[in-house]
Amino acid sequence: MADAKRRLYERAGAVITDDEHASGIALAVVALENDDEAMAAVERLKARGLLVNAVDRSALCDYTTPAIIDRDPVLIAIGTGGASAGLAKALRQRLEQLLPAGLGVLSVALYQSRERIQQIWPEGAARRKAIDAALDPNGPLDVLADHKMEDLEAWLEQPHGQARSQVIDLELASADPDDLTLRQARWLGQADQIFASDDVPEAVLVRARADAERFTLSFWDEQPTTGLTLRIRMKI
Repeated sequence: MADAKRRLYERAGAVITDDEHASGIALAVVALENDDEAMAAVERLKARGLLVNAVDRSALCDYTTPAIIDRDPVLIAIGTGGASAGLAKALRQRLEQLLPAGLGVLSVALYQSRERIQQIWPEGAARRKAIDAALDPNGPLDVLADHKMEDLEAWLEQPHGQARSQVIDLELASADPDDLTLRQARWLGQADQIFASDDVPEAVLVRARADAERFTLSFWDEQPTTGLTLRIRMKI
């Protein structure tokens, strides 16, 4: 347990010491099998004013350490608040299989191309739509596919490939936002305008982009729209 924690903290850039009396210590990790020894160590370290993580003893912890997926500079932390390290580990392992090794490369490439992207799409709304469409499933920069710099270049050489304006009808079978499909959740996260019937719960609508314009469905007038518009109804 101690070796695993050491590796995690060293990867995060921490300076590790086994001497609990050393100066300049900010955090302490107790990884002892014996319960009495672990509790005594935790009490002793907390008395010094240190924040303590006690492995497999969440009730004694001042903080917990998440399971980490590292696609530098993309970093994903999975925590359960100390409820189950095994669950966090299982989620990390599953997500590790989904996220490509080149995700960090794509992140860096997008950062380095910010000025060029702003020149191609000077308006913020158009730029956001273009990036959303590129990163979408099966898009030229699909986040779950492995990419190289050449893929970004190919995308930037087609400046008119941004998503077209469209209207999508969503018919919800449940008032529970957790029952949204992945596609529905993605549309909500990308919508520019939302026209919702009065019986669509607020718990669903808050899953939408914070800056999306929202109207009641009765205001829909069949006029052409700009960007992505959702018409949301509850299924009868």
